This record gives sequence, structure tokens and C-alpha cells, in this order.
Amino acid sequence: MEAQNFFLILLAILLTARLLGELAARLSAPPVIGELLAGVLLGPSLLGWVDPSEVFRLLAEIGIILLLFEVGLETDVLRLVRTGAKPILVALAGIILPFVFGFAASFMVFRQSLLIALFVGGTLTATSIGITVRVLADLGRNQAHESRIVLGAAVLDDVMGVVLLAFLYEFSIGGGISLANTGRVALFITLFMLLAPFAAKGMAEIIKRFDRVSQTPGLIPTTVVSLVLFFAWLAHVVGAPELLGGFAAGLALSRRFFLPMGVAIATDPGFAHRMEEQMKPIIHLFTPIFFVMVGLSLNFRTIDWGSSFVWQFSLVLFVLAVAGKLLSAILIRENLHTRLVIGLAMVPRGEVGLIFAELGRASAVFSNEVYAAMVVVIALTTLLPPFVMKWYYPRFRHKLPSA
Repeated sequence: MEAQNFFLILLAILLTARLLGELAARLSAPPVIGELLAGVLLGPSLLGWVDPSEVFRLLAEIGIILLLFEVGLETDVLRLVRTGAKPILVALAGIILPFVFGFAASFMVFRQSLLIALFVGGTLTATSIGITVRVLADLGRNQAHESRIVLGAAVLDDVMGVVLLAFLYEFSIGGGISLANTGRVALFITLFMLLAPFAAKGMAEIIKRFDRVSQTPGLIPTTVVSLVLFFAWLAHVVGAPELLGGFAAGLALSRRFFLPMGVAIATDPGFAHRMEEQMKPIIHLFTPIFFVMVGLSLNFRTIDWGSSFVWQFSLVLFVLAVAGKLLSAILIRENLHTRLVIGLAMVPRGEVGLIFAELGRASAVFSNEVYAAMVVVIALTTLLPPFVMKWYYPRFRHKLPSA
């Protein structure tokens, strides 16, 4: 690709993602939907202006690693510990039920292969923390009783989802399911997640010391991005997806992270705040490229929309995806309205679901039809719950615990 063409295509990706993301936000929809539609618009599905070439796939890979870094950075482990058992029950049910529903429907009803069924089930387990937090904040309920349960469950859901993603990644590159490989990956992931926070905290302390004496601007973003990329490479070395390294680095550098067994490295809140603020522009630059690439990877023209399989598969999985999350709150002791709101807030799949689906497509596990159906399900489960919650709260707020 010639340099001038690369610049023009990158310009189109960034501006279109920004414009459609802004439009989606103004329509009270998650911006990720607009960024996804930007890829559909520019790609082979509609205009055909942009091909998903390897150079843009690499930029998208950096974007998803940084996105998982941001998820880890915003994870409040201490709040998670303090919320008690209810978020744990909601998170476990929110992982197990959608996974079982999606797997059973794909494998037993639609006769998909075991690996495809596992990927479908894994995709349905996702919950988007960002979308959930944004909707609750817009409703003025981000500090309410049900919000604490939802946020704790969503954090656990993401952690377990990333680990599940690592297993599916191993299955996809290994060409099948192996108990020996599964055990090896489980051991490596456990060691990685136990040791990575200590290493990242130590490296952050070094970065902070250099920042005090540095004579040139930009030290923090340069060194933090380097740290994230190093952890992504390290995750790949141990057999996990690179994005797991980004998540581990973000978790360890979070202001709200603490090390187990009383072992702690002193955290400087001022430095942590500067780091977050200086990293945000880089994260916001690269992450839209990933979602645009998801849209670019779709080619709706090659899908047989007259096929009953695509419509039936999408409809069944959508119903199961919603039901699995709604039922996840049934185990906790709350009134019916609180449980309904908690389950509804867990429904949006957003960027996390797209990560699962994209891994399935990139590893050639999903066919074009299955991938399109998964994107439709993720889009619907991402787009509809915010509108339902905004309709529900004004009518039943008096049935919920006071904020």
C-alpha cells in the first residue's frame, strides 16, 4: 500500500468512526454501534472503499489491547471485594447460563461443530462494563444499591470472560480441544495473572521515578504504552491472547488495585491520575479502529439473506442471550424489580462480545453467516437494553431501593 493511500484510508476510518459514534451517542445509543456501522459503510457491505488489509488489522490489534488495558485500569477490585456475595452469584450465573444456552442451541439445534458451539456460547457470556456504567450514570443511579451489584458482577464477568477467551483462543490455534493444552493454558494464565501485577507495579514505580527527573515531555504515555505492549507479547508467549496482557497491565496500574496478602507497593494517586489522563487520547485514537475493522470484516453481500438459517440463528441466540442475563439475577435475595433491573443491566455485550466474535472470525472458526448472525445479536443486545432501562426507571423507580 502506497503511503498516500494509507493516509487517506486512515483519515476516512477515523473521521467516519467519530461522526457515526457521535451520532449514535446523540441518539442515546452506545458509540460503539456507530463505529461498527462506520466499518459496514466503508467496507465491502456498502461503499467498498476500504479493504481490511494487514496494516489496519495490526492497528486494530493495538486498539483492542489498549481497550482491554482501559477496562483493567477502570476495574475497582476493592469495591468488588466489598460488595459481598451477590455480584459473585450474578456474575457466575451470567457466565454459565448464556454459555450453556448458546452452546446447546448451536450444537444440538443448529448442528454446528463443537468448536463453533463453544465460541458461540463464549460470545454470549460477555457484558460491557462501559455501556452499563454509562446508562446507569445517565439515569442518576450509578451509586444506587442495584448499581453496586451490577458493577461488581460486570467486573467479575469481564475477568472470567477474558480467561474463557484465552481458552477459546488456544482451542482455535490448536485446531481442536485438548485437555492437556487446556491444563497448560490454565496454569500459565494463573501464573501470569498472579505475577503480572507485581511486575507491573514495580515497573510503574520505575516510570514514576523517571517522570520526576525527565527533561522531555511525553515520558508517561511512551513508557506505559511500551509496558502494555510488553505484557501483550508476554501473554502471547504463555499461550494466551495478547489482549489478556493489556488487561493485566491495566488492572495492576489501576488506582484501585491492591496486592493480596497485605503486600503492597505504595500508590501515588497524583501519578496514577496523570497516567490515566495522558493515556486516554491514545486509547481513544486506536480503539475505534478495532470496531471499524469489525464492520469492515463483514461482507453482507456474500450472505444469503434468504437463508432461514441466518434469521433463525440470530433470533434464537438473541432470545437466549437476553434470557441468560435476566435469569442471572434470579438467585439473589432482592425484590422482583431490583432483580429485573440487575439482569437487564447485564445484557449489553458491546465491545466485549465483539472481541469474542472477531476472534472466532479471525481464527476461521466462524463462517461468514455465523459471524454475521453473532454481530447482529451483539448489536441488538447492545442497542436495546439502554432504551428499555431508560423507559423502565421513570415508571418503576419507586419500587427500587433509594439511591
